[in-house]
Amino acid sequence: MGVGGEMKNRAVFLDRDGVLNATVNVAGVDCPPPDARALVLFPSAEEAVQRLRQAGFLCICVTNQPDIARGKRSTKNVMTMNERVFMELGLDDLFMCPHDTPDNCNCRKPKPGLLIAAADKWNLDLSECWMIGDRKTDIAAGHAVGCRTIFINNSHAGIAFEPNPDFICMDVGEASLYIIAGDGGGIQQQTLSNSYLFRTRS
Repeated sequence: MGVGGEMKNRAVFLDRDGVLNATVNVAGVDCPPPDARALVLFPSAEEAVQRLRQAGFLCICVTNQPDIARGKRSTKNVMTMNERVFMELGLDDLFMCPHDTPDNCNCRKPKPGLLIAAADKWNLDLSECWMIGDRKTDIAAGHAVGCRTIFINNSHAGIAFEPNPDFICMDVGEASLYIIAGDGGGIQQQTLSNSYLFRTRS
């Protein structure tokens, strides 16, 4: 509830690369795809977005794209990829940080500027929102504004880091099931794969 009893919205924030679409391995490093033609959306991503929106959550992508600041990608190139992700998955919104760490901006995760901007635009109750990401910067950004967090345990940095996520899942499809189950959606725990992990925030 907002001021004067105003109802606020709730959202699931989704990182892009490694959560909604596959990364590309370059010399042992997981990188964003080079262009929209090379971008491969995860099969579970569209289903997850549909499931979450049907449950009453806005689905908002929040993505760091520092290759723009580094001169490795043009803004047009990245925006074309963003547009494809937005349209094909049926997202409600997408917020991007084009900066690199030395720019010291407020929008590059782990800083929560993208989430705060989305909250202002969409009238969100951040305590009722979730952040799903595959890097510790995603989890830190979510914690900074009081979101619950889910870490996607893929090939990136592993799971031994602070701050701890609230939950750990194998992909965004599993994460969406977990959110809805906790929201009273009636999805049974056994519908999740046996590989998912649970962790409470320290």
